Amino acid sequence: MASTFTSSSNTDAQQTKEDIKPWIRRLARFGFMAKGTVYMLIGLLTFMAVIGVGGGKTTGTSGMFRTVAQVAFGEILLWGVAIGLLGYIIWRLIEAVLDPANKGSDAKGIITRIGYVVAAVIYGGIAYNAVKIAVNAGSSGGSTEKTMSAQLLSQPFGQWLVGTIGIITIGYAVYEFYQGSTGRFMKSFNHGDMDKHRRKVAETSGRFGLSARGVVLGLIGFFFIRTAVTSNPDQAKGMDGALSEISQQPFGQVLLGIAGLGLMLYGIYQIVRGRYTRMNFGAK
Repeated sequence: MASTFTSSSNTDAQQTKEDIKPWIRRLARFGFMAKGTVYMLIGLLTFMAVIGVGGGKTTGTSGMFRTVAQVAFGEILLWGVAIGLLGYIIWRLIEAVLDPANKGSDAKGIITRIGYVVAAVIYGGIAYNAVKIAVNAGSSGGSTEKTMSAQLLSQPFGQWLVGTIGIITIGYAVYEFYQGSTGRFMKSFNHGDMDKHRRKVAETSGRFGLSARGVVLGLIGFFFIRTAVTSNPDQAKGMDGALSEISQQPFGQVLLGIAGLGLMLYGIYQIVRGRYTRMNFGAK
């Protein structure tokens, strides 16, 4: 009798899980597309700054959101991005906890799954900024990276925490650059659902976009490590700081233009990924 009850409970739980799978999957795909939209806009504003068109500027997510809020229906777009990023956050947490891609519980798998949690936290902050600016509560304010660094530095072992974030960021930057330069990211796509043109778009945008974002993330990680060494939160920089640093190098405007194009292509890659990436949690 107890066995029958347990079997029935497991069946009900499994049925509930099956019922929510398509909903989670669709929201997650929308999340990847929202993430892609964010990077496309940052890349576009950066490239416009290089060619001197339309008031473009090197900026991070907060500056980009403020720019978007000033255009017609900009606040609606920001709400859409925030909701989409919520889907992306949910999916990353599912990957971390339920491990649908079977990353495992060895050292490599645990590090990967911790990375998913870190991504969820980062994009949670980005979604929060989008909502604040959409409701006209975030028209001004300091750098998110500086605020986070200041809070961490005030904690016990704060320098170590900030330095660890920097090391993890650089590690992920190397991983993304490797994925982009080798094309290994294509293994995550449902190739059966893609025609030749879509596969070409995914591969081209992914190769260039992942490599470009890898470089930018590497710079951001370096800034976090410098913050840890100096105990000065003003040394922390995000996307805008990394892009500004690129612009100050020899041939900086050319490099900045390449970075802007790369971030736009990364955005395109994320949008394509949202439509065609494999999601083992539920139907494809």
